[in-house]
Amino acid sequence: MRTKATLAIAGALLMAGCVGPGERPAPPATSRPPVPSTPKPSTVPLRPRPVRQPVASVPLAALPAVGVPGANSATMAGLLPAADLTPLPIDEQQAQGALDAFRISCPSLVRRVDTSGLTIASDWQPACAEAARIDRRDAATFFRRWFEAVQVGDGRSFATGYYIPEIAGSRSPRTGYVPIYGRPRDLIEVDLGAFSPTWAGKKIRGRVQGMALVPYFDRTAIEEGALEGRAPILGYAADPVELFFLQVQGSGFIRLDEGGVLRIGYDAQNGRDYTGIGALMKSRGLLGPGQSSMQGIVAYLHAHPEEGRAIMRENKSYVFFRELTGAPQGALGLPVSGGATVAADPNFVPLGAPVFLSMDRTDANGIWIAQDTGGAIKGSNRFDTFWGSGEEARAIAGGMSARGTAFVLLPRGSYARWRAAQGATGQASGGATPRP
Repeated sequence: MRTKATLAIAGALLMAGCVGPGERPAPPATSRPPVPSTPKPSTVPLRPRPVRQPVASVPLAALPAVGVPGANSATMAGLLPAADLTPLPIDEQQAQGALDAFRISCPSLVRRVDTSGLTIASDWQPACAEAARIDRRDAATFFRRWFEAVQVGDGRSFATGYYIPEIAGSRSPRTGYVPIYGRPRDLIEVDLGAFSPTWAGKKIRGRVQGMALVPYFDRTAIEEGALEGRAPILGYAADPVELFFLQVQGSGFIRLDEGGVLRIGYDAQNGRDYTGIGALMKSRGLLGPGQSSMQGIVAYLHAHPEEGRAIMRENKSYVFFRELTGAPQGALGLPVSGGATVAADPNFVPLGAPVFLSMDRTDANGIWIAQDTGGAIKGSNRFDTFWGSGEEARAIAGGMSARGTAFVLLPRGSYARWRAAQGATGQASGGATPRP
C-alpha cells in the first residue's frame, strides 16, 4: 500500500477536500513530462525544491448522478456506464506507459479477489492476454478496444501526487537526529472480518495491555520514547520534518552520512487515523496564497520548529518501515511506475485496473493504473498519482492538486455482468441510475 511502497499523500493531499467540476467540454489530448520509473538516489545536496507550475486544462463533464453520503463501496455509490472510449482524449505516449504498468498488474488481476466487487478474475483474462501480445505503440487502440468506462458515484474526482523522497540521515545516532523505526514487536493487526461478515475487509491495529487490546501509541508518545525496547531502529533522520513527509510518502532513500544509501519502505502503521496537517494549517490562517503545497508547508514547519512539532503531532498516525531491496512496490506487491501508477481506494476501484482521469491540470490527465493504496486515499473518486523519484518528481507531486472527472475502465462486458449480478441478488445501484 502506499502503505507499502508508497502510502503516499503528498502535496495537496495534505490539504484535503474535494470539489467537482460542472458541465465542461472535453480537453485536448496532452502529454505529461516523462518521469523515470526506476528511482535513482541523487548525489546533489538536499535543498528546497520549487513547486512545478501546472498547465491548466478543462475536464470532461461528469454524468448526472446523485451522490450517496457515506457510501463505502462501489455498489453503494452506484455505477453509470459512460460513453464509448473512442472520443476520449488518450495521448499515445502516455498510454504506452499505462500499458506497461497494466501488463505488470495482469498476473494479479487474473487470480485475485476484487474487493470492490466490480469484477471477477475471468473478466480480465481476454484483455490481459491481448496486453501481452500487442505492440506497445498501439496502446491507445488497446484501451479503447478492450475496455468500457464506468463512472463510480458522481464521478467528481480529486487527485494529489506522491513520489519517493530522499532525505539525509545516518546508521548511527547523532545529536539532533531522530529514529527511523521498524515494525514494533508488540504491534498487533486484527482482521475483524474473521469475527463477523459484517466487518469484512475491516482491520484494526493495537497492542495487548493486560487482558485487553488497546490502541497503539500515537505519534506524540512514539516521539517521546514509547517504543524504546519495542521496535528496531533502522537508522536516524537528520530532519524530523523530512522524516514526517517520508512517512506520508511511505518509502524513500536515506542518504547516509557514513556514505551510501538506505532504501526503506512501508511495513506497518500504528492504526491511528491520518490527519492532513495542511488542512489544519490553512484553516488556522498559517498558510498564505501559494503556500499550500508540500513545499510551502515544509517551509513553515522549518521556520516555526516548536509550533511545527505540535502541528505534526496532531497527525496521530505513525508509519513503520523496513529496509528494501529491488524495485519499489505498491499494494499489489508489484513494481510501481512513475507517471503511470495511481493509488486508489480498493473498495471502489479494482486494484490493477486502468482509470481515466480528466482533470483541470494536464499533468494528471490520461490513463493511470490503480496499483497502490493510501491511508488518506478513501472514497469513490479519490486518487493519488505516483511520479517516481528525483527533483522533477518532487516538484510535480508536491504541488499536485487536481479536480475533475474520473472513469474506471473495466473489461468490456463486465458492467453488464455486474449489473445482472446486482439484479439477481436484489441489490440497488446506489445513487447512480443506469442509462437505458
